[in-house]
Amino acid sequence: MAEVVIPQNRNRTMGGVKRDHQGKEKAADNRTAKDVPRNAYTSMFESFRDELDEHHGRRMKIGKVSRDVTALSKKIIFSLQRVRKLNQPLPARIQADVEERLKEIAGHLVTIEGDVAGMNRYRYPLICLEEFVEAVSFSHYLQHQKLITPSETQEALPAQITLTPSDYVFGIFDLTGEMMRFATAATALSGSMPGLSSESFNNRTILTDMQEISSLLQICPTVGGKPGIYSKKSSIMIEQVRKVERLGYGITVRGNERPKGWMPDMNESGGGDGDLEDVSMD
Repeated sequence: MAEVVIPQNRNRTMGGVKRDHQGKEKAADNRTAKDVPRNAYTSMFESFRDELDEHHGRRMKIGKVSRDVTALSKKIIFSLQRVRKLNQPLPARIQADVEERLKEIAGHLVTIEGDVAGMNRYRYPLICLEEFVEAVSFSHYLQHQKLITPSETQEALPAQITLTPSDYVFGIFDLTGEMMRFATAATALSGSMPGLSSESFNNRTILTDMQEISSLLQICPTVGGKPGIYSKKSSIMIEQVRKVERLGYGITVRGNERPKGWMPDMNESGGGDGDLEDVSMD
């Protein structure tokens, strides 16, 4: 009968057994932290370690808040796209929904006010603020048919966080996309370009507003952000303006030939690559 070998009971704190290159078990290292050799540079590198740990922890915290605020800002935009008239107060249900989302955004941003104060505001990117500017500027435009100013946007930010020039400019770039979608849906339902009214003296339409915003952004000096983002967003904005111009052509020149409720194909000839609309700052 084969001999039964009973393994020795090893009282170890670690789960595994360390071995050398020959497979022999290494002796247990019972040294404590006090036994580790120290020199004049040890404390300096320990401070570097603590600083890096704090940096990575702060970056993860800010990144999570940024994703949550981005999602809430998108929900505000989705609610605003249900509006069909310009220069009027928002419907009660939509206004209540927007205010509720803004309260949630404030709750998230307040938790990182100290983390993005001072120079840290430029060390850690807050991409969510571009989406926030897009949502707030779209709401302001629908109610007043005016472009929100940087100071008004800063006041609308529900936290003590500085809004940088790139946050504002890139948010306005994205605003033109929402204006294009609003113009397409509203024109299909009403048969006229949003903004035209007998009560208005200048008869500004959403198309003329988009053309003016496009002209201003094209002459605006390039602001911060990843290399190439400004030019890419600019080309997308120009294409979005062209789509609304084709929409106006279809209504004005060929309106009598179109059935009621007709919606143009925004990817028809004369346009650019529709996939460019999905470019973001991620």
